[in-house]
Amino acid sequence: MKPFCSRALRYAVLLCVSLASVMSAHVRAATAATPAEIRVDYAYYSPESLVIKHFGWLEEEFKPDGAAIRWVLSLGSNRALEYLNSGAVDFGSTAGLAAVLGRANGNPIRAVYVFSRPEWTALVVGRDSPIHSVADLKGKKIAATRGTDPFLFTLRALKTAGLSRDDVEIVNLQHPDGRAALAKGQVDAWAGLDPHMAAAQVDDGARLLYRNVGFNTYGFLNVREAFADQYPQAVGRVLKVYERARVWIIAHPDDTAKILADESRVSLPVAKLQLTRNDFSDPLPGDTQRAALKAAAPILSEEQLVKGGVDPAKVVDALIDPAFARPVAAASR
Repeated sequence: MKPFCSRALRYAVLLCVSLASVMSAHVRAATAATPAEIRVDYAYYSPESLVIKHFGWLEEEFKPDGAAIRWVLSLGSNRALEYLNSGAVDFGSTAGLAAVLGRANGNPIRAVYVFSRPEWTALVVGRDSPIHSVADLKGKKIAATRGTDPFLFTLRALKTAGLSRDDVEIVNLQHPDGRAALAKGQVDAWAGLDPHMAAAQVDDGARLLYRNVGFNTYGFLNVREAFADQYPQAVGRVLKVYERARVWIIAHPDDTAKILADESRVSLPVAKLQLTRNDFSDPLPGDTQRAALKAAAPILSEEQLVKGGVDPAKVVDALIDPAFARPVAAASR
């Protein structure tokens, strides 16, 4: 009987080990659905990010999974793209054309959500500036943050007057520094970005020299491609929280302005002016955004901002991915 008992005991042990391995695999699979940490940027030009951070909605969403949320401030699309490319953030807020520029130059991102359709940039001059048209900018200094929507807006605006960037001096300054340079008279014009642009108007009396809402590309929430491939469920849950914020903003404009003012340290009138220049009605990236970006994308090749041989139209198609936002947007309608 002893040999039989011994064999039975060994089989029982092996069975337990096998069951433990299977259970462990299931635990690992469940854990893999959510990373230990999710890194998200917040930006003064993305009201949703400020509302979500203010209320702690991402922390609330992922608390049951034990996932930590790390917030990283982006001062412009160029910074958000740098952070995405380096892995410092998993989700980054940028202008649409800036995202195309980033992807065209090897930044592996997907645009998965539209946080707004803004008019967040224009060419700005001082209150008493003698400049009254884009043509008047010939030979002048313009502050602009390279790699951002205001920078690309500037190049497109110059073309409307038959000018190129060789006809002006573009001074590469981050958005708040550009505003300061304009106020001090160190530059003749500035490619503004809200809320700094709204603050320049309200607080400094600055004038909007050239506006063109069609040259303002959409506000995209982008995700690192590697993160989307590894954690698709987490991407959907992040977008669910963004959608919660978008709907809340539409219903609570005054409260949103207060949050924006507090976070970006601007006055309430400045925050309210910024919000009037945002359309939060459609969060789903798709054909509308593709068409707008394909119309804008030639400037990237014309100005030699992308590598030779790159087809910006194909980059647009690879960038825009509505699959994650589609169910989220449908659920909120």
